[in-house]
Amino acid sequence: MAETQGKVITCKAAVAWGPKEPLVIQEICVDPPQKMEVRLKILYSSICHTDLGFWNGTNEAERAFPRILGHEAVGIVESVGEGVKDVKEGDYVIPTFNGECGECRVCTKEESNLCEKYQVDPMKRVMVNDGGTRFSTTTTKDGGSSQSQRIYHFLNTSTFTEYTVLDSACVVKINHNAPLKQMSLLSCGVSTGVGAAWNSAKVKEGTTTAVFGLGSVGLAVAEGARARGASRIIGVDANASKFEKSKLMGVTDFVNPKDLTKPVHQMIREITGGGVDYSFECTGNVDVLREAFLSTHAGWGSTVLVGIYPTPRTLPLHPMELFEGRKIAGSVFGGFKPKSQLPNFAQQCMEGVVKLDPFITNELPFEKINDAFQLLRDGKSLRCILQIAKFLKR
Repeated sequence: MAETQGKVITCKAAVAWGPKEPLVIQEICVDPPQKMEVRLKILYSSICHTDLGFWNGTNEAERAFPRILGHEAVGIVESVGEGVKDVKEGDYVIPTFNGECGECRVCTKEESNLCEKYQVDPMKRVMVNDGGTRFSTTTTKDGGSSQSQRIYHFLNTSTFTEYTVLDSACVVKINHNAPLKQMSLLSCGVSTGVGAAWNSAKVKEGTTTAVFGLGSVGLAVAEGARARGASRIIGVDANASKFEKSKLMGVTDFVNPKDLTKPVHQMIREITGGGVDYSFECTGNVDVLREAFLSTHAGWGSTVLVGIYPTPRTLPLHPMELFEGRKIAGSVFGGFKPKSQLPNFAQQCMEGVVKLDPFITNELPFEKINDAFQLLRDGKSLRCILQIAKFLKR
């Protein structure tokens, strides 16, 4: 890739020009990486509900258009900026929306993975180095010539493009022999869910769990609990069609709220003899959160918040309910420190500790990205893999 190093690259990207507008596949310019930045060639990218949420523009404060979305991907390093030492041209890497600088107070402690400088920030739309962007247009969205316009970044990553630029803190090197399609899932969904079970809850062998919401992240939680030897994994979802798929990820019992004449937490307490050891809320619904919290056993039950909560409503808990001994906590990126811990997790996935193939339900070419969005909106896809750029694996 020496012929492109230090030069502006012209490539194809899927640009979001406004809320709920179809993404436009068009040529863009991608600047070279600056100090402590890395330019990647994106090989595969998948679509997450977070992409859908920002595309919908639900939260006006987070809107920024034009923008290149996407944050679940795998790529190859095209070039690196000054000061980058841990990756080099030709390395296969995973971009991560939650970075790790390795030097701040948080990165040097075990207690948190929220790097002071590069942690996930939905308001961030530019690079750390100079507050600018590395993307610009070559034409208008309708194909006419125009003055170049800057395009905003997204969640430290922006992977719906053949080439992207990231802060080096958000780039994780993986094994050259790793199955690349599957590795893209570790950028968000699978790591978030499995990590919630392993790192945030620390699920133990023989314990019981309840997972509220059986989308990709919820199923990843179930897979993580299965891998840790949970004896019972109760899946809760109002869509009965998800139940059969969830068996592949270790779910042993199913509860459909639509079929009940009593609150879900009462049902779970009855079938488990007092409640589960761990519950995971993966829907981003505060009413569901209350059910998840109350479904755990008094004295030691633990609830982990995994979903994204767009509502301004506060926690639906009375302070005195915490005196019953139940605990509640949030989890970001499954508690994984990306550079320190993700390579080992990727290796475990390669060894079959966690199964990745069941999460890939669809594959489409990059040009069909709007179809992939529709599959997700219709609930017909866990993860749809898009081949962004062609490559020959060495």
